[in-house]
Amino acid sequence: MAFEFRLPDIGEGVVEGEVVRWLVKEGDHVREDQPMVEVMTDKATVEIPSPKAGRIARISAPEGKMCKVGQVMVAIETHGATAPASVPVIVRTEATEKISTVPVLLPAAGSKVLATPATRKLARDLGVELEGLAGSGDNGRVTSEDVRTAAGKPGAEPATEAESGTGTDPRIPFRGVRKKIAENMARSKQTAAHFTYVEQCDVTDLVALRERARKRAEERGVKLSFLPFIVKAVVAGLKKYPIINSTLDEVHGEIVLRKHYHVGVAAASDAGLIVPVIHDADRKSLFEIARELGELSERAKTGKATREDLTGSTFTISSLGALGGVLATPIINYPEVAILGVHKIQPTPVVREGAIVIREMTNFSISLDHRVVDGYEGARFLQHVIELLSDPSLLFLELT
Repeated sequence: MAFEFRLPDIGEGVVEGEVVRWLVKEGDHVREDQPMVEVMTDKATVEIPSPKAGRIARISAPEGKMCKVGQVMVAIETHGATAPASVPVIVRTEATEKISTVPVLLPAAGSKVLATPATRKLARDLGVELEGLAGSGDNGRVTSEDVRTAAGKPGAEPATEAESGTGTDPRIPFRGVRKKIAENMARSKQTAAHFTYVEQCDVTDLVALRERARKRAEERGVKLSFLPFIVKAVVAGLKKYPIINSTLDEVHGEIVLRKHYHVGVAAASDAGLIVPVIHDADRKSLFEIARELGELSERAKTGKATREDLTGSTFTISSLGALGGVLATPIINYPEVAILGVHKIQPTPVVREGAIVIREMTNFSISLDHRVVDGYEGARFLQHVIELLSDPSLLFLELT
């Protein structure tokens, strides 16, 4: 007989989900609790295992399509076995992961190998069995590095179709987190009237100050980059020009001036560009921001960031660090009205008092929503930020 598995009610008001990837195909024999399908909702990504052993008779929900709660996803030939009462799922809200159950066999303790879908795919690509593999992550979670080590290829990535010599162009499914990022970026470009203003900044004194402060920071176990200084300068600018810290409520026809200063810092991850948030940045010291940035970045890159870590920003800073380049036109992080691009700091010949000297220079680019922010106002905001970073003593006066 065939057991029809329906998309369960994952909770939190979710009524549908996008089928990101099937981990099995029709005709496959599956074990009870074997990872079967990844489903992404607007609140979380869940990995659903097979509720029972059998053969995959029919997949009714194709990859990339939306599936309603209660809709049949797959039929499993079970040879008369009864349906289980519940099924465990791995739930990843944004980038974090936890085990939960939904009505549908909760496996015995220790029988479930804890690993993210990306790690499971890597294991399949490298031919590594996860069962019995000791995990180095939290709660014994198997990490991608564990898989690569087991395969004898630490740091290696699986070969693409093109690399394997098949002569075909590899295709990457456009769904899941990447699709959500694309939807948000497209919504921003389609709604906000983007314009970008660029200015140079002489950060010679800031470079010297940061170098002096690094030892003190290291004594406190903190890695001090330039970003904490930029965050504090941005907060000072937002206080002086509150329109930059606003959002447009199109439904009610109102511009909402935000009272809090939650600064997002765009960071790269395996899933794509994500934005960890320093909440209430105005109330935190430089060292506190530096420590929090390090912790947030690590959690984001290792898939442990919480939903709170990644939401609620009122203004965003986009920095590529050493790859910052000379110039970019960043896309506003909807529904904010501005985003600051931070670029590479490098020794540059400039004219000072009629003489050519070498100074540490960088560029800042700010994209603004012209529906809300006038060009002159946006330029004044950036000039204020640059003034504080060019002369850090002024920045510390702003902090008192």
